[in-house]
Amino acid sequence: MLKQQLNLKLSQKLSPQQIQLMKLIQLPTQAFEQRIKEELEENPALEDGKEERIDEYDDLSNENNEDDYDNETIETEIDVDEYLSDDEIPSYRLQTNNYSPDDDDKQVPYAAGTSFTQHLKTQLSTFRFDETEQQIAEFLVGSVDESGYIRRSVQDIVDDLAFTQNVYTDEELVEKVLQKVQKLDPAGVGARSLEECLLLQLKRKEPTKQVTLAKDIIERSFDHFSKKHYKKLLSRHDISEDELRDAIEVIEHLNPKPGGAYSGNTRIVEHVIPDFTIKIEDGELQLSLNGRNAPEMHISRDYSNMLKGYKESKEKTKAQKDAVMFIKQKLDAAKWFIEAIKQRQQTLMVTMSSIMNYQKEYFLTGDERNLRPMILKDIADEIEMDVSTVSRVANSKYVDTPYGTKLIKEFFSESMKNDQGEDVSTREIKKILEMSIEEENKRKPLTDEKLAKVLKDKGYPIARRTVAKYREQLDIPVARLRKEI
Repeated sequence: MLKQQLNLKLSQKLSPQQIQLMKLIQLPTQAFEQRIKEELEENPALEDGKEERIDEYDDLSNENNEDDYDNETIETEIDVDEYLSDDEIPSYRLQTNNYSPDDDDKQVPYAAGTSFTQHLKTQLSTFRFDETEQQIAEFLVGSVDESGYIRRSVQDIVDDLAFTQNVYTDEELVEKVLQKVQKLDPAGVGARSLEECLLLQLKRKEPTKQVTLAKDIIERSFDHFSKKHYKKLLSRHDISEDELRDAIEVIEHLNPKPGGAYSGNTRIVEHVIPDFTIKIEDGELQLSLNGRNAPEMHISRDYSNMLKGYKESKEKTKAQKDAVMFIKQKLDAAKWFIEAIKQRQQTLMVTMSSIMNYQKEYFLTGDERNLRPMILKDIADEIEMDVSTVSRVANSKYVDTPYGTKLIKEFFSESMKNDQGEDVSTREIKKILEMSIEEENKRKPLTDEKLAKVLKDKGYPIARRTVAKYREQLDIPVARLRKEI
């Protein structure tokens, strides 16, 4: 049996325009510029730059005001006057420019050069290879990763040469060619392990007493060296502490990643463009938005004139009506996009201004110990926006401060109680921890348990496991690996 019933319910959904705004807010400066470029290509009704001033525009506007239009609504349900009225006052009469020429930095420098692999292949011409050896050498160079290592076994390389290059060889010949590849610059390239990489670099150095001892340590006691078992090294090599210290200094000046030293490698270099700038003027903080986040956009006058021509025409054909529908869609999209850009600018400024005032003491001094505990909800409540909006601003935007360019989300941190019951930022505790490790006796580094006691004496009672967590977040090794002789 069929039944029919009526249900009422309330639901909340984001409009396409709200979704568009949220996406724009999340974009950093470079991605935002790319998004504008795409919109300009897709929507011919949208134009960038200042609107050109037309001398006859005032007369045209006056004539339009004198004409008595009936504001008729055409069959396509488009109020043409609604679209024409926006252009009655030229935009250049309403525009203000609060940005200096320095803010409109449109150019991003790019480094040119050959890739790391090409750099190595070019050097192969200095060796005499037969045809097979040349193919093996090029394959080996192509197997070098961005750090300068070949992280594959010789047997795997022999197999790949046969399957992919149709080159049938053996391990002995590959080893022979590999030894020549390892003579390429930078020193240490083509190594299969850190131990081999260090040895390749030491072999190119002048064989002094310190270099010879360093080679002996790497060849015979690499495991003890990597774990900093200095007492075992002293005993095994029958040397003094001064001799060991000199040998270690030689090793520490070697490059564990020879490929990373080549500026023309294939890695993509990311250019960080700050979205905001904070300056200190007369003891007060001044916040500005990067001029590239405030582009000048306007509606195409040609499209407005098309609507005007349609309104003034006496006979309206179906083709004209279809054209007007297309123009209406493009004009609507252009208006919404321009409005979204304005809302984006306002949201960014309001959010960053709140963050700046909240962390005013830090921005005036640059001391991370002055960072206040701050979570997304603190800023969201202050500016009366959703937490997700603040998150979109904080997670992808950078600010140029007198102390360097910072990711905004770095200013957010949880709070903990000190021994006086006051809320302090976890960033402050990490800074104190970092300073305590810098001041420790490197011959007897502090363990996590001792570091916890040091922090407690300074008024920050935290557990040993919390110290270990903060130490790892700061990328600081354990006490044993911080030991120096």
